[in-house]
Amino acid sequence: MSASAKVIPRDWLDWPFFEPRHRQLCERLDRFVGSGALDDVDHSDVDAACRKIVRALGSAGLLDSAVVAPDADAAAIDSRAICLSRETLAYADGLADFAFAMQGLGSGAIALGGSPELRVSMLPKVRAGEWLAAFALSEKEAGSDVAAMACAARLDGDAYVLDGEKTWISNGGIADVYTLFARTGEAPGARGISAFVVFPDDPGFSVAERIEVIAPHPLATLRLQNCRIPVSRRLGAPGGGFKLAMQTLDIFRASVAAAALGFGRRALDEAQDHAASRRMFGGALSDLQMTQAAFGDMATETDAAALLTYRAAWRRDVQKLPTTREAAMAKLAATETAQRVIDRALQMFGGRGVRKGEIVESLYREIRALRIYEGATEVQKLIVARELQKSRTGAIRG
Repeated sequence: MSASAKVIPRDWLDWPFFEPRHRQLCERLDRFVGSGALDDVDHSDVDAACRKIVRALGSAGLLDSAVVAPDADAAAIDSRAICLSRETLAYADGLADFAFAMQGLGSGAIALGGSPELRVSMLPKVRAGEWLAAFALSEKEAGSDVAAMACAARLDGDAYVLDGEKTWISNGGIADVYTLFARTGEAPGARGISAFVVFPDDPGFSVAERIEVIAPHPLATLRLQNCRIPVSRRLGAPGGGFKLAMQTLDIFRASVAAAALGFGRRALDEAQDHAASRRMFGGALSDLQMTQAAFGDMATETDAAALLTYRAAWRRDVQKLPTTREAAMAKLAATETAQRVIDRALQMFGGRGVRKGEIVESLYREIRALRIYEGATEVQKLIVARELQKSRTGAIRG
């Protein structure tokens, strides 16, 4: 995103959602960004950039927030720490946020459902940044509707044989380990899906296509043809893959909102700097009431989204309560808010705002994907409505 990564200014760490350890984590994150670790990353080669960033994050111990140790309780992972990490990294560099998030998302099901042997052999490498991880759930006809999954795995003696395709897979083509979900048929729909660990050198595994998007990230379509893997690489029980996928996504969904906060806050700060120095009509752009009104809206909407985001993370961490509705609200509000904030910021930059290489131009491309992945805005609205209806029905019965 930037030739010189910036440290995010914070005035919200005194909110009651946070504890001293979260403030200490933010100090470590700030030192990492301020050290220049992200400044010389070549974004024109996203594959190499992701590997370099992951190694740097691992060396700094910052992946510990997203990837648990082999003997740790994966369900006890701190959502607030993940959110703070993603907000900070997104503010500094979009690819750094992506690289951090994928290490956790790609290894989450291994931590939750892997055997002790799998956990010991894989989690330390992902946690240290030595291996890149990927989460292979989506298919061409099974994105938001995971139950429509067609990729299949059949049991054959002491092995599973996988056939099918996965697409829109982040870190696809460069990952060292894939958590992959396939239909095993124990029951109809989502209850007949299992999770597996797949390696890129497994016979029958191939990258069918690399996918280029408006904000460059490593994405690919994966193909499995008679791909034979040992039963020992199944994660959890047969038919338990959908539950593992949802548990993993529940941990990380609020952090998507946090990444959007980072993008939005960076846009707001860039716009303020620009407006203060941009001379027009005998004064500065920031002197105009229209500009000041825009800043008022941008700041208010961003803080409102932040409150929703950290409420969801706090509810999961501290209250140990389900956050399906809260995380959906956070993702919906934060991503849509960030889109509006970034659009307004770009408008203030005028023609300069659409010039390739400008921070706001990069942010404009980065935010667009967040309104789609891990549940599009429209899906989040359906989730919120469904959860409201469940609560209302339960209250009436009570």
